[in-house]
Amino acid sequence: MKNVNVLSVCGSGTVTSSMVAGKVKETLKEKGINSSTTEARPTEALNLAQSGRFDFIVYTSPLPPGDYKIPTINAFACLTGIGEDKFFEDVFKTVDELNK
Repeated sequence: MKNVNVLSVCGSGTVTSSMVAGKVKETLKEKGINSSTTEARPTEALNLAQSGRFDFIVYTSPLPPGDYKIPTINAFACLTGIGEDKFFEDVFKTVDELNK
């Protein structure tokens, strides 16, 4: 079973990022992929991403400019439900590419 570490980012680093992290974790689990998630504010994202602990970022608030060195995926669709299938396609594609 694959394991991935996901950084979930929203404006406050709490409510929305927790909701998105939960959806990502649940959907990955349905596909046989274990995940751990960490929630953060945009101001923390660059340092956390560069720490080497995370495989990719999902975010609902704009990320500050910088070299995150890992894939970033806009998760706003998780809030509206519109485009959520495309969001998860991007997540699965990213997970598949991690093992190449």
